[in-house]
Amino acid sequence: MNKIKASGKWALVSMATALLVACGGSEEPESTAKVEQKVETIEWKMVTTWPKNAPGMGTGAQVLADNIKEMSNGRLDIKVYAAGELVPALEVFDAVSRGTAQMGHGTAYYWKGKVSAAQFFSTVPFGLNAQEFNAWIAEGGGLALWEEIYAPFNLIPMVAGNAGVQMGGWFNKEINSLADFQGLKIRMPGLGGEVLEKVGASSINLPVSEVFTALQTGTIDATEWVGPYNDLAFGLYKAAKYYYYPGWHEPGSAVEAIFNKDAFDALPKDLKAIVRSAVQQANLAMLNEFTARNNAALQTLVNEHNVMLKPFPQDLLIALKQASYEVLEEIAANDPQSRKVYDSLKSFLGSVSEWHDVSERAFINARALE
Repeated sequence: MNKIKASGKWALVSMATALLVACGGSEEPESTAKVEQKVETIEWKMVTTWPKNAPGMGTGAQVLADNIKEMSNGRLDIKVYAAGELVPALEVFDAVSRGTAQMGHGTAYYWKGKVSAAQFFSTVPFGLNAQEFNAWIAEGGGLALWEEIYAPFNLIPMVAGNAGVQMGGWFNKEINSLADFQGLKIRMPGLGGEVLEKVGASSINLPVSEVFTALQTGTIDATEWVGPYNDLAFGLYKAAKYYYYPGWHEPGSAVEAIFNKDAFDALPKDLKAIVRSAVQQANLAMLNEFTARNNAALQTLVNEHNVMLKPFPQDLLIALKQASYEVLEEIAANDPQSRKVYDSLKSFLGSVSEWHDVSERAFINARALE
């Protein structure tokens, strides 16, 4: 499964030379023993769901590959393929599962058609934020469930990044009430897309490479992507002027690294540890990047490109929240795996919310006092 290449490193070892040096001699021996030390270089492919060099996600995939190579002293060399270069964006799961590539980089809600419970490991409307999601995965039993549902596909999942709370999206018309939302064609994958259907909008799932043109030509009326940092880079402000918040549908959008199990199991023990450590570092680094850069990008959108920044109306948010609970319960009722995962997530959210009411929320409210 792993492609291995031997690279020779020659070391000159000679007892005779050592003795001559020790005795003050200067003559070279007639023959010098050459010992070849072979270092195995394992070559992998990483396929991604992101456009080439997409800020945060696409660049994060490349940084992860580079870090693994550096940490392994070149022993694990991973070539990164953007969406469409080796396989289409929405075929990453299958490509890694069958071993076309040893590793993938994307987000789990793209695979809901293959395994319904996968989407809970990307983001849940009105659910866990990035900090809470990481805690659920690491300390709340989330990782064991994630590994369980991916096991039949010969895959090992890990959290490789998070964009934090996203924006609500770009709209070609002003939204003043729930009624204005109905009938709209909105690009929104995952659970959020199913919620849209509940409140009278239509959900369209498009790879990001097609989003700008679809919005500009009116094929869709609105789109979500990520947040200011990414949205500015993709020029979405050129296709729509109304930019809504909050991102109710994606409060903590996790990025996953998936590994072909045969390929990962074939790695030496130290390389497995290096990969896991590099992925953990990538998870933190991506969240740091989005947190640090989103506001500057938002100011550019508003002040330089005249984007209309607006909150969703309250009646719409209330309807979306109620619809979210209905969708989640329906999915859980129809799929035992989803029930197991959702119950775990819901229980963790309940407990961590109680703590955050007296910690994070209370502090943020206090910080805003004048």
